Amino acid sequence: MPDVLVPAPRWERWLANFAERHGPATLEVVDGALTGRADDGSTFTARLPFSASYAGPAAGLADAAVAPADWGVLLVRKGGFAVARMAGERMTAHKIGQRHVQGRTKAGGQSQQRFARRRANQARQAYEAAADHAARLLGDVAELPVVAGGDREAVDQVLADRRLGGVVVVGPWLAVADPRRAVLDEAVRDARALLVAAHNA
Repeated sequence: MPDVLVPAPRWERWLANFAERHGPATLEVVDGALTGRADDGSTFTARLPFSASYAGPAAGLADAAVAPADWGVLLVRKGGFAVARMAGERMTAHKIGQRHVQGRTKAGGQSQQRFARRRANQARQAYEAAADHAARLLGDVAELPVVAGGDREAVDQVLADRRLGGVVVVGPWLAVADPRRAVLDEAVRDARALLVAAHNA
């Protein structure tokens, strides 16, 4: 099964549903994560957001899912970007931008090569614009934890900007559509969720 993001307030309900399907789980903290094994052999591993390591009691995982006092979100795709600066659960600043990057073409020969160059230039300009805004909102603190998402290559292009050298990308990675305000708001919620990998027997 794919990993799922479980908001901390829903964690107890998720555990109860797991027990209903598979039987009560034996809980254990292993390598900074909470693991569970049911009588039927089904298992799960739950990790804290922000790549944090968990070492507390088995019953206290949700309480430990606390957002840092200062962190950020960076979402980049070829069609746009969204960047936010966060203070705990509060968004203190954000910027959302769209840039037109042409889709692929079926044309061949020199026209295809010209099209590919134009598309690459459009993408480069879009990443530069994203980097400018990311540097303004996220580039003033060393080792600032940032949750990223979208297209990995696009995010890498933006983070290659030397002004963002203090950014530390933390989990989870967010799969998002072209960034809009609603997408950014959902990403902020998902960034604070527990990352759960479940395996049914």
